[in-house]
Amino acid sequence: MEPKFTVKCKVQRPVAEVFDAVYDASKLSQYFTTGQSSAPLDEGTQVIWRFADYPGDIKVDVKQLVRDKLIVLEWAAANRDYNTTVEMQFSTTDDGSTQVKITESGWKDNEQDLKSSYGNCEGWSQMCACLKAWVEHGINLRKGYF
Repeated sequence: MEPKFTVKCKVQRPVAEVFDAVYDASKLSQYFTTGQSSAPLDEGTQVIWRFADYPGDIKVDVKQLVRDKLIVLEWAAANRDYNTTVEMQFSTTDDGSTQVKITESGWKDNEQDLKSSYGNCEGWSQMCACLKAWVEHGINLRKGYF
């Protein structure tokens, strides 16, 4: 079995608004990459993410982008000798809200890497909660969180 995980959330806003809150660097920096995001998530680019609570730059390679539907990223796994793939899917629900589904895959099947995957699963779950709070209510949940 391939080690991977999926987290989901429902954001009560139209898909274009939710997608843009992830795609746009200035918006993403308001609730998730609180240390800065260097650029929008355009396909074929490398973006630097910084977090106020995590040291160093995180290089994120944007592999695929389908406006209002899909963002596929690659970045270094915790031990930094291989990459994992993050797939973010956006879809409209029956009530006009947005379903966000984030899957990270490509982890090696050993204790250290599985442990790292659990940390990333926690991080993506927090990202979903922060996205929902910011888009729906303008609240930055990460402020003072750590």
